[in-house]
Amino acid sequence: MISSLEKTTTWQRPDGRRADQLRPVSFTRNFTQFSAASVLARCGNTQVLCNVSIQPKVPRFLEGKGQGWLTAEYRMLPGATLERQEREFMKLSGRTQEIQRLIGRSLRSTLDMEALGERTIIVDADVLQADAGTRTTAITGGFVALKDALDQLVERGELERSPLRHQVAAISVGLIHDLPFLDLNYPEDLAAEIDFNVVMNENLDLIEVQGTAEAGSFSRTQLNQMLDLAEVGIKDLFDAQRQVFV
Repeated sequence: MISSLEKTTTWQRPDGRRADQLRPVSFTRNFTQFSAASVLARCGNTQVLCNVSIQPKVPRFLEGKGQGWLTAEYRMLPGATLERQEREFMKLSGRTQEIQRLIGRSLRSTLDMEALGERTIIVDADVLQADAGTRTTAITGGFVALKDALDQLVERGELERSPLRHQVAAISVGLIHDLPFLDLNYPEDLAAEIDFNVVMNENLDLIEVQGTAEAGSFSRTQLNQMLDLAEVGIKDLFDAQRQVFV
């Protein structure tokens, strides 16, 4: 598929996966009782609880415009990592704010806000266990919970049709020893010289790309290789999402 994947490398994946292979992925629906929809998303050892709440109102800047809104909140629970994470209360870290904005932008891209009507959807992504890829798992699992919640509104007759326009998923990819690897776990995330998070819809159109060189730089050719690899992984994630509703 990608010629560089065939090159000999001194890096051996800790879990023995191929360079283009996802970690085991699963989505457990109805994980909690009281949310409009609740999904436990697992990607390898990373576990993110995605809960959706729906409010019959919109932020003030949208009042009277006949359209809805979606926002997201993200938190890392204290026991999610080897060393205890401090709880974030009124003052959120820059990292937390960046991640929840990414989740919100990614999931808003899926919606026809006029079809949603004057409702606000809140997607809460709480990391129960972190082994890298928490933001991408939150987006991918958040979509499953979002679809579940909207399907229920349609079934109850509260919406004529689902406002979902697109499917969305996200994955990480990185360069280790100048070669691309898909879906990095924590040791790989630490070792990567380049680390990207890629969000796409079902047409394989890009929603967002976040990437940086942790050390040195990377070429346009390497960027294309990483995007090609991300596309492979996201196709597999789309299949996994669809299987939940079969």
